[in-house]
Amino acid sequence: MKPETRIKKVLMAVTVVGVLGVLDVGMVLAHCDTMNGPVIPEAKAALEKGDVTPILKWVKKDNEMEIKAAFTKAVAVRAKGSEAKEIADQYFLETLVRLHRAGEGAPYTGIRDEPVEPIVAMADKALADSSADTMIKRMSGHMEHAIREKFEKVLEARKHKDKSIETGREFVEAYVIYMHYVEGIHAAIMSASSHHVEAGEGIQKHKH
Repeated sequence: MKPETRIKKVLMAVTVVGVLGVLDVGMVLAHCDTMNGPVIPEAKAALEKGDVTPILKWVKKDNEMEIKAAFTKAVAVRAKGSEAKEIADQYFLETLVRLHRAGEGAPYTGIRDEPVEPIVAMADKALADSSADTMIKRMSGHMEHAIREKFEKVLEARKHKDKSIETGREFVEAYVIYMHYVEGIHAAIMSASSHHVEAGEGIQKHKH
């Protein structure tokens, strides 16, 4: 592979990572369709209590009637025995997850029985603990390590960039990776900040 082609491929790959970095986390690490996510356990508890109300927040208003109807059917069938209960629960859970995913603009691909991504588990634990301190500390540490690693690599490559065309291209490749990584992080931070400002402005306008 020619050095120019390799650099272009690296640039494209890093650009994709940068784009993913500014996307809504829910889109990238969606876990509401997993057995260990927040939706399924709450749905099971609602079925046991026979109260659909706690579940309605997981679907859009337009889907309330459908999920209420599915819940009523499931509760009725559950009373007919253990086998019927299992089938009814599965039917309701699949309906709930499908409607929830549709509300997010995401396709329904079934209910997954697998561990959630570590970052998602950590975010959920932060909510359970009512504190983001540990999560922020860990994420900051990971980010610092990644930035320093790329920084040191480009710094070292810069020492030899004028020795030959090849070493020069190695410097450029390291520089591109480093710069786009930093830009991606900055874009994600600024994107979150802008959403916060827009939300605040919207509240102020509504008050007036």
